[in-house]
Amino acid sequence: MTTASSGSAAGTGGSTDSTDSTGGTGDTGGRTSGIGSGAHPRWLTPAEQDTWQAYVQGSTLLEDHLDRQLQRDAGMPHIYYALMVYLARAPRRRMRMTELARAAKITRSRLSHAIARLEKYGWVRREDCPSDKRGQNAYLTDEGNEVLARSAPEHVTAVRQAIFDRLTPEQVTQLGEIMWVIAKGLQPEGTGADLPWRR
Repeated sequence: MTTASSGSAAGTGGSTDSTDSTGGTGDTGGRTSGIGSGAHPRWLTPAEQDTWQAYVQGSTLLEDHLDRQLQRDAGMPHIYYALMVYLARAPRRRMRMTELARAAKITRSRLSHAIARLEKYGWVRREDCPSDKRGQNAYLTDEGNEVLARSAPEHVTAVRQAIFDRLTPEQVTQLGEIMWVIAKGLQPEGTGADLPWRR
């Protein structure tokens, strides 16, 4: 999860002119060269800094809001709900554990912990993979599917109220386009071996 401290780290701080510890002031100007190419990194401009801080605060507050809503109304954290959604959409409500970790963008160890908890609830079950004796599938049980169906309406309402009711149709389109550009840029072709959910 993105934190406020990461927002400071990406700020204008670190300049040799005048900065405070939060990176809120300082040289954002064009005297710097590209990162890794010289003596100075490319500090954010004031407009970029404002946008970055808005993203950090908005994404952190949104994740916390949705997590609290699911804890209150469904008795589960957001990540458990997301895993169950991936399984519900998969053929026969089954996915390889490695594929599920990749889809949810979490490490294998975190996935194993989450699935173990979901197994205790009776919502998910692990099964041997027929095509790979070393692999395992995660399966969304009938009970888990029912829990998901009961939880979905309130969660969708929370998402709509938090995001889409605040945006115009044009802004919704722009937000989707922007986030896809960022997502694709951070997950380029051929880097699968370095992705954290592979570890």
